[in-house]
Amino acid sequence: MSTSLKKKRVLVTGGSGFIPSHIVHRLVDTGAHVLVTTKYNSIIDNVRLADVWDSIDVIEADLRNQDSIRLIRNAKPDVIIHTAAYNHVGDSFTHFSEALDSNLKGTANLIEGLKDFERFVYISTSEVYGFQKTVPFEELKTPFPTSPYAVGKYGGELYCRMKHHVTGLPIAVVRPFNAFGPYQSPRAVLAELIINCLRGVPVRTTEGKQTREFNYVGNLVDGILMAATNRKAVGEVINLGTGREIPIRDVVRKIHKLTNSSSRLEIGVLPYRPTEIWRMCASNRKARRILGWSPEVGFEEGLKKTIEWYRAFTNEFFNPKSGLNRLARQAG
Repeated sequence: MSTSLKKKRVLVTGGSGFIPSHIVHRLVDTGAHVLVTTKYNSIIDNVRLADVWDSIDVIEADLRNQDSIRLIRNAKPDVIIHTAAYNHVGDSFTHFSEALDSNLKGTANLIEGLKDFERFVYISTSEVYGFQKTVPFEELKTPFPTSPYAVGKYGGELYCRMKHHVTGLPIAVVRPFNAFGPYQSPRAVLAELIINCLRGVPVRTTEGKQTREFNYVGNLVDGILMAATNRKAVGEVINLGTGREIPIRDVVRKIHKLTNSSSRLEIGVLPYRPTEIWRMCASNRKARRILGWSPEVGFEEGLKKTIEWYRAFTNEFFNPKSGLNRLARQAG
């Protein structure tokens, strides 16, 4: 990975989220001066950053708020990696206003409020592709987002592309495909499956014929930081994905086997989502050509790493004798 971010003032918006927290850790290791925005300036509310909390500058901010934008502008970041978003697909149907405000308006506010930067990397999502008749998804395909979340993210992406086209601002857009890895919320499908299998909880799914590709978070961090340092990325939209699609039911069975789980598999008991995307798979030729990026950690290797992390997590979190549980009881 390039070390050109060393000593740069790098802002990661929404820095305590799953992917951004991994970005923050990598940047700290690289020697960057790391700034993050979070909803609350509190280590308890941003536990993913606990081990680097004293090594970063935290800005309490909501990008929908102009007062927050002024705080960010005063911090004078050289590079912005914009990951802050309302990020739950299913819940965005009932929280559509928040999803649109956060993902589109928040992005526009940030760009308009800063302008003076060396690089702005907008973290879009594979969800913008939505309904497509063929795979793999190439960057030139016309997006057809099928959720308010994806509409908001695509709106933010369009705003970034417009600003680059009109003003020449050094903006790059990346579209990561489904991520997994340590410290992901169990609201994500792989994390939920792993935790349930480790705990012996029944696993209830759809028939699982829909396919997805899954990317180890470290690989995505590699690509995002390459987009932040490679001049060829400016003005481009770039997929970050493996190009390998896997039926969800196969993933369920693989996790069940790798965890040696006693969980009862109930595949096919849940209905599909009305807006189900049946196939999702990236073309990563552009990332290889422009960034020189390819995933270093394969799916099986990443899955084993992730399972071991969640094994330690469940042993700590659900063990009444653990230090974490003792702290909780003392707080009560």
